[in-house]
Amino acid sequence: MGKFGLVLLAGVATIALAGCATNRSGALNADYANLSGPQIQSSVADLSQRYAQDPRNKVLGIHYAAALRAAGQVEPAVTVLENLMSVHQGDPELGLAYAKALSAAGRFEQALRVVDNAMNPVTPDWDALSVRGAILDQMGRPAEARQAYKQALLLAPNEARLHANMGLSYAMTGELIQAETHLRQAAALPGATSKVRQNLALVLGLQGRFEDARALYAAELPPEQVQANMEYIRALLTQQDRWQAIQNDTPA
Repeated sequence: MGKFGLVLLAGVATIALAGCATNRSGALNADYANLSGPQIQSSVADLSQRYAQDPRNKVLGIHYAAALRAAGQVEPAVTVLENLMSVHQGDPELGLAYAKALSAAGRFEQALRVVDNAMNPVTPDWDALSVRGAILDQMGRPAEARQAYKQALLLAPNEARLHANMGLSYAMTGELIQAETHLRQAAALPGATSKVRQNLALVLGLQGRFEDARALYAAELPPEQVQANMEYIRALLTQQDRWQAIQNDTPA
């Protein structure tokens, strides 16, 4: 099966890159992607005012950039972090946030260089490895990405985001059985978000398991969004010449 053009976990582009590391300071607990549209806009407005008053504040800047990314304002997010990088040179948390913003802007080669510079090669942080893997996946280098996730999982075996990223990596290459396995692991762990469960539903739908997919979506979304997602799955399958095959394989 070929590669699917999936709309997967939010964060930076497709794979989950939002910071929620428990083994780091509060700076990287900056995940605004799961908020509603009005909540994101409110966060951006609030953080904009606060950051304008204290533009050298690293933690505030990381949060402001994360909120901007969640609002789709990726270039302003990059600018905020570039300004902070000039003040806090060599700061690893800031480097990781900067790599996420660069990746969201589609500047993957630069993002990879930044995250590699921010990561301690002897004692790498699992969050940095996760970000590195996500960037590599978006560069079309899944084998290297999965190696980074595997290394991260040795350090944080019960981190839902790592299992989710591994699952999405397989989904992006059309390896849906492996994708389902890892997404189910992610969904069963503490910290799993609604988007993890929605991506599991997407992977089930792409296997032709439409009722299972619909049931998962229905537990997470209002009816009109459930229907829209089911139509999206059918459109993806049609694009991949899979829809007719699934219809032929479905029992009457």
